[in-house]
Amino acid sequence: MRNRMPMAAVIVMALFLSACGSTGTLADPAPVNTVERPRPVGAAENPTATSGSAAPAPPSCPADGRASIRPTGPLPPPGQMPDGNMRTIQQRGLLKAGVDQNTFLFGFRNPNTGQLEGFDIDRVHEIAAAIFGDPNKIQYVPLASADRIEALKTGKVDVVVRTFTANCTRWADINFSAIYYVAGQRLLVDKSSTVTDLKQLGGKRVCTQTGSTSFNTLSKADPKLVVVATKTWSDCLIMLQQGQADAISTDDGILAGMAAQDPNVKLVGNRFTQEPYGIGIPKRNEDMVRFVNSVLEKSIRDGAWQASYNRWLRPSIGDASPPVPEYR
Repeated sequence: MRNRMPMAAVIVMALFLSACGSTGTLADPAPVNTVERPRPVGAAENPTATSGSAAPAPPSCPADGRASIRPTGPLPPPGQMPDGNMRTIQQRGLLKAGVDQNTFLFGFRNPNTGQLEGFDIDRVHEIAAAIFGDPNKIQYVPLASADRIEALKTGKVDVVVRTFTANCTRWADINFSAIYYVAGQRLLVDKSSTVTDLKQLGGKRVCTQTGSTSFNTLSKADPKLVVVATKTWSDCLIMLQQGQADAISTDDGILAGMAAQDPNVKLVGNRFTQEPYGIGIPKRNEDMVRFVNSVLEKSIRDGAWQASYNRWLRPSIGDASPPVPEYR
């Protein structure tokens, strides 16, 4: 009796021989039409302008948004806050501060220590020291530009110290301290670029951050301009480095930080806006506005502001003095 190959083996053999003799082709993978690198998450071209825009100052907005609420009397001793919002913060034991952690020189995380540092972070330390006698009693809350006002309105933070331009539109929603620094919008480009002025960028991509006054200025500058809005300034720098943007435009202090990080980019052109930075404070907390303004006055008077500026900004921007506080 002849041995028979098991039926399963026959089927496998047939399939193998069929495959060997087949002239079929493999399925074609999805075609690749571009080699452009993926953009950062959330990056968008020409999105709708936001409420962060700088508006003409109405008569009810003194000094175009620069005039704050005057302090009353000297600072109380640390740990002896008067009744009200300052006492509530003291009893909580921490100052909740909305900050940036991605803007070199102003608010960034030191990779060697893991600590937040920068010109804005120094201001937060001064406020905490005045409340508690300890500059480190802080709960940092990293915020995107677009989230700053909402964080103050909902009580998520006590203050926002994050390259925050004080203007009349924003005063309608929140309070600001006196101005502690004045920046101006400029351009950052690749070192090989010949661009020196915004007018040369019509039809090209310029990166800025969602929720910033810089974004709204660009949106109104030239209808041919392609405004690319990202969530962080780090994303803008990546897009410039990868050739996905022809320029970055925002405050010169922020751009100076990028130039200090990357020797292949340069800061060009003159300022075409003024950006007076204030510390954002909830609308209902006028006692805290007065307190913070006293802290800023003390910082200017005792030289702490100047020392902070000289450490963080002077090497990149040059000499500057603290702005004179303006009050209503």
